[in-house]
Amino acid sequence: MSKKRFIVVVLDSFGIGAMDDVVKVRPNDIGSNTCLHLLEYPHTKIWPHLQSLGLMNALDKDVVGFVKSSNAIFGSSELKHFGADSYFGHQEISGTNPKKPLFTHIQIHLDDIEKDLIASGFNVSRIEQDGLQVLNVNNMIIIGDNMETDLGQAINVVGAMDTCGFEMIQEVGHIVRKHVKVPRVIAFGGSDVTIERIKANIITKDGFIGVDAPASGVYDANYHVVHIGYGVDHTKQVPLALARIGIENHFYGKVENIVHNPLGTNYPCVDTADTLNALINDLDTYDEGFFFLNIQETDLAGHGENPERYIDVLNIADEQLGGLMSKLTPEDILVVMADHGNDPTIGHSKHTRERVPLLIKRIGHEGLIDIGTRRTMADVGQTVADYFGTEIEFGTSFLSEIEKH
Repeated sequence: MSKKRFIVVVLDSFGIGAMDDVVKVRPNDIGSNTCLHLLEYPHTKIWPHLQSLGLMNALDKDVVGFVKSSNAIFGSSELKHFGADSYFGHQEISGTNPKKPLFTHIQIHLDDIEKDLIASGFNVSRIEQDGLQVLNVNNMIIIGDNMETDLGQAINVVGAMDTCGFEMIQEVGHIVRKHVKVPRVIAFGGSDVTIERIKANIITKDGFIGVDAPASGVYDANYHVVHIGYGVDHTKQVPLALARIGIENHFYGKVENIVHNPLGTNYPCVDTADTLNALINDLDTYDEGFFFLNIQETDLAGHGENPERYIDVLNIADEQLGGLMSKLTPEDILVVMADHGNDPTIGHSKHTRERVPLLIKRIGHEGLIDIGTRRTMADVGQTVADYFGTEIEFGTSFLSEIEKH
């Protein structure tokens, strides 16, 4: 039996047009189209490989100097998860059927969390500032609102790892997760930072209270983090489904931080060229497995409302995609996609709720195959599972559609 490899490359935030529901759920995203607006922006774009994969076919817009491919497998996908989020986008790709979370602040949950922590053997006190409170656990860990993302989107569990270790931070995070329906509980910590410094950087804003994480120093040395999402069951996702049948998982870039891969290999990296080079090198080493990669610098450029930087990153990624495709065998499948949008021209610095491209490469394929608009990105995860002869709980495989020649 021949060896198989399935490769998913996520160009973080490279959406191809606002979803129909933004009129109701995200009016600030009306008119967003990350890909189209970058194509129209006056800055040099060198994207021959994205074009050959069918980017313009998926976008289905006319742009001077860019052409549709005559030999491509392409489509698009809507977002099933609420909003436009990298964490939930990758959970969806991995096979999770997202639940709608509740945006709220820590204050209404303090009593329940405190009782559970005490019952679990922790010492808990409260710190008050401007009439609001956070929980202080063992004088090592602070539980409060996340003050960096949209307020109400996450609760942070921040620890001084030199005194408590990361396992305790994770344990506290999972206790918090039981009592809240916010999208994410983020449990993290760092070394060479004291609980006094963490407490000194508690801030308040608009009824929310939490640690100013960058100012606290937790990111500066030996940073560890786990994202605990609402309604996410890792046991029903692609990585563990594949691990159960002996298929290895290899994760690269931001994806290793946000998708559970305890039995696979992880390559944390931000630099676009380095991240893709790690994958390309591994394709020389491994002749079987699932390879899952995220290019983060596109999303960072979107947040910075910097279209020139976004285009420059895509130029690097496109060149590296050429090297990646040269490593493919006729058995391999490559999917290049996004997880949401982040239109740097829309007038705000947040993610945009957009459809994403699905650009699929199979060596030896000729002609055009349009797999249409998928209702959820989980179809990618189900296709990965199907390719290796297993299945996951959510999503519809399009494997049979891309095997037509």
